[in-house]
Amino acid sequence: MLTNPLLFRKWRPHLKLHLAKSLGQNMFTGYGIDYVIINQVRYTKSLIVLSDYIIQDWQAKIFEQLTPEHFELLIPLKPEMVLFGTGKTLRFPPPSLTQALTTSRIGIEVMDTSAACRTYNILMSEGRNVAAAILI
Repeated sequence: MLTNPLLFRKWRPHLKLHLAKSLGQNMFTGYGIDYVIINQVRYTKSLIVLSDYIIQDWQAKIFEQLTPEHFELLIPLKPEMVLFGTGKTLRFPPPSLTQALTTSRIGIEVMDTSAACRTYNILMSEGRNVAAAILI
């Protein structure tokens, strides 16, 4: 008979991250299937997050409707890397959508949203100039 309670724990589709201090920078403090939390504020629409600025209501609503313009608006922000969170599942956009970023020598990493949130926090804590483009 199995008695380990961890084996029976139901998987929860959200995570609350606890950070000691964000030092005035935007950091993900939680996320779920249909939201992210940045510095204890909940967001339910797609957005772009930088260390000192949040573009709320990024016009990228769903993966199938992405256009090159959704990514081109990141170029003037001059991040060294963009983390593209594609929602609950990892989906790779065609290279034509992100070509403007690579032409501008801006790296792009594609991952599911939960991985993008975690990776963003790590890179921010290392002092990297990173942006997270998150589909919700």
